Amino acid sequence: MDTTPTDVAQDSKPDVLLNLDAFKPHLRAGNLSPNTVRSYADAVTKLDAYLADRGMPRVVVNIHREHVESFIADQLERFQPATAANRYRSLQQFFKWLVDEGEIETSPMVKMRPPRVDEESPDVLRPDAIDALREVTSGTTFDERRDRAIIELFYSTGMRRAELGGLKVDDIDQALRVAHVHGKGATRKGVASQKHRVSPFDDEAAKVLFRYILRARAHHPDAESPWLWLGKKGKLTDNGIAQLLNRRGLEAGLGRINPHRLRHTWAHELLAAGMQEGDLMRLAGWTSPAMPKRYGKSAANERAEAAYRALRDRRGR
Repeated sequence: MDTTPTDVAQDSKPDVLLNLDAFKPHLRAGNLSPNTVRSYADAVTKLDAYLADRGMPRVVVNIHREHVESFIADQLERFQPATAANRYRSLQQFFKWLVDEGEIETSPMVKMRPPRVDEESPDVLRPDAIDALREVTSGTTFDERRDRAIIELFYSTGMRRAELGGLKVDDIDQALRVAHVHGKGATRKGVASQKHRVSPFDDEAAKVLFRYILRARAHHPDAESPWLWLGKKGKLTDNGIAQLLNRRGLEAGLGRINPHRLRHTWAHELLAAGMQEGDLMRLAGWTSPAMPKRYGKSAANERAEAAYRALRDRRGR
């Protein structure tokens, strides 16, 4: 097949994926977290696949507003609005970078508006659901004591799954009732920094941790391992933690339990009890006030109802 000069010129121009290879080092140089870099790159990769599948331009100078809008509309049909909005923001940064690099003159998104996302209160577990999870892990087998300790530590500290999964035995201070959490921060020169914080836990978590560590874990074949959570083949993986929560949720009649749902519940209950958003932000390891504000909205209804009932009680005296 003959190739026209125009075709050669078009094919020689940088396409989406070629620019992505240079965009990722730019993001890492901006001290963004590894998760943020992956999220941005994932949105760009999905845009490229969408354009290719529909025969739309993939050379960046030929991508126009209608192409990006078509992609975002497709995302809204297939995913939650929040997911589409995240990919919208990622692509905004990609095209802005292309303008700064001189690859395109104007971003195709310059006059676009982000998808509307209706703010939803985080899905939380009610006290009876927590009791049901405790009931199905109330036995004395190794798995029951380990799973109960995991559930209580999630519920008492609001840790992320990776943070809880990365705990070592020495990270648990039973005397002070705190866990030393080591989370991943931003990446510099290919090395992920570590963010350390102290997460206090309550008496119930302390009690079940004691039972797990001294009465169950101490007799495990891998008891000398530094890792806190053990499975049949050594360290319990993050996926293993997610699977056991799903299993226990099904056994308790609650359906599958995402680990983040326990984090939602922890934050919701602390705000409902009157904790300040700034204090919650420090305990949770958040760097932006947006997250505690979201949970604050969730707790607002319960705070308003409690205030109403207190007022009515005083009037009834």
